[in-house]
Amino acid sequence: MATLTTFVAGAGVGAAAAYFFDQESGNRRRKLAADKAARFKREGAGTVQGAAQSAGAQAKSVAAKAQHKATGGDSAPGDDNTLKSKIETEIFRDADAPKGNVDVSVVNGVVELRGQVDDPSQSEALELKTRMVSGVREVRNLLHLPGETPPNIVGTPGASS
Repeated sequence: MATLTTFVAGAGVGAAAAYFFDQESGNRRRKLAADKAARFKREGAGTVQGAAQSAGAQAKSVAAKAQHKATGGDSAPGDDNTLKSKIETEIFRDADAPKGNVDVSVVNGVVELRGQVDDPSQSEALELKTRMVSGVREVRNLLHLPGETPPNIVGTPGASS
């Protein structure tokens, strides 16, 4: 086995010598190899560090996805504030979103939308966007139009109909 290894190593050295010391292109090949080695030396540390950071970020991403799958995508009670932030980011993204008129509350992954919107389609759109956020288990749409009694007050004693 040692003889075979020695033979392969010798053949490799011979091939490299023939490649770099060729009469026609050897000089150009040596200069290119030297330039690449110098560039690697200059940028190598940054490249290795960047690759390590990228690998770490990918590992965290895979772990987060696995945890999400393992929990079924449901929000844990301690994650309600995070889920609320995700929902608000999604539903209030548009410039014409009713940010000041709609309140979002989350308890154990159950979301309540309260407040006033200008038209029924806006209410439906906010509910749909909320349902599409990962971790939302249920949505209670208590949004109402101007002049209407809020749905959570309708039917309660002392409420006007």
